[in-house]
Amino acid sequence: MKLAYKSCIEACKKCFIDCQNCIVNMAGKESMNECPNCCMQCVDTCLGTIKILMADSPFSSKQAALCAEICEWCAEQCQQHDHEHCQLCAESCLACAKECRKLAA
Repeated sequence: MKLAYKSCIEACKKCFIDCQNCIVNMAGKESMNECPNCCMQCVDTCLGTIKILMADSPFSSKQAALCAEICEWCAEQCQQHDHEHCQLCAESCLACAKECRKLAA
């Protein structure tokens, strides 16, 4: 694993955990938007990104760009809810997107 990937991997881990928590907390609750659907996609994308980066894949920058895009979409959805877990999720998604954008450049 490249040292340059470390902060992105850590951001993906935190985003994965916070999105998973958001999914659990939103179970059975009404949502006026794509939350928790976006969180499910974000969880899968963050895990995939961690795997691609750990493998130092030639597709790392493309995967990071996709992850950033999905995380930004998820943050936009979760920010619309007042729940603490949604706000925390959105914060982690934005931090992950920022780190992924650095690798995507």
